[in-house]
Amino acid sequence: MARGDIELRRADTVFDELDHLQKAISRRAYDLFRHRGTLWGSPVTDWLAAEQELVWKPSIELRQKDSQIEVLAALPGVEAKDLDVEVTPEDVLIKAERTHEHTAEKGTVHVCEFESGKLFRSIHFPEKIDPESAKAEYRNGMLRLTAAVAKAAPVAQKVEVKAA
Repeated sequence: MARGDIELRRADTVFDELDHLQKAISRRAYDLFRHRGTLWGSPVTDWLAAEQELVWKPSIELRQKDSQIEVLAALPGVEAKDLDVEVTPEDVLIKAERTHEHTAEKGTVHVCEFESGKLFRSIHFPEKIDPESAKAEYRNGMLRLTAAVAKAAPVAQKVEVKAA
């Protein structure tokens, strides 16, 4: 693997990951509900707050030119070694974890807008891709994934039946 390249994992489906994430958000939303004392409030507000606490959704750009799909994802503060990228013919799943801590040795922090948390982004392709052709590289906080659009399946044809 060349410097800056990201190892890709081929996966059959992203549904297991989505299910795991949905369960974690659900548990956290319930904790927020219980913390409010189960009083008036909105379950949607609890869900969105839990989602915001647990998941960081990076900005992306998805484009297609000729028979090539390209995904760009802005991932500032993430190390290449911490990225987990899975591709299926229909989707790409980008995962990582980012932490930011303060220590007394570095001084008093008056303002900090850096976030910690799990990065999770599922992107559905406009057309099926060939997962074997997928390549990813990470440079200067940008992930660039490219893949060839899958060859079209043969079109069904009518076959004439001859009596014997």
